[in-house]
Order: sequence, then C-alpha cells, then structure tokens
Amino acid sequence: MAKQDVPLTGEVLIKEVCRRIRVARSYWDAHNNAACRAERNRALALYNTLSKEQKEQIPQVLRVWLRYRSEKYFGAHRTPPCSARRSKTQNR
Repeated sequence: MAKQDVPLTGEVLIKEVCRRIRVARSYWDAHNNAACRAERNRALALYNTLSKEQKEQIPQVLRVWLRYRSEKYFGAHRTPPCSARRSKTQNR
C-alpha cells in the first residue's frame, strides 16, 4: 500500500490521531515497547499539528494516555532504547 502524498486535514486528521494512539496503546498492552514508542511518536507528531478545538475532539482518555501516562515511560528523561553501554555488558 503506497503512502498518501496529500497531508491530512480536518476530520480525517483527528481520526488518524485517534487511530495511532489506540495502536500505540495496544502495543503497550502487548508489552511491545519499541513499536509502542514509534507509534506514540507518530501520534504525538500529528497531535501537535492540531488546533486547540481539534484537540478537544479527541477523547480525553486518549489525550491523557498520549501526553501524561506514556510520557512517564517514554519521555526525554528516560534512557533511550538500545544503548551501546547496555548491549556491551549483556554480551559478557
């Protein structure tokens, strides 16, 4: 399936943000952290393009998970995945 060249707008953009957040949550529930992190980053990038009115159309449960709960585990203060130091110590 080819990617669309047309940027998403309006209702389609809101639905895509919701879909990506739900996909990230399903990866989270399946303990697939790498896929969850990637999907969360995509959802957050789209979420940041929304206006204030559009953000209010996203269900509160999804907004809370995206901005707060997942930030605890995937925020900038966390150690990034696949760090070189950790992989060297595991090989010994």
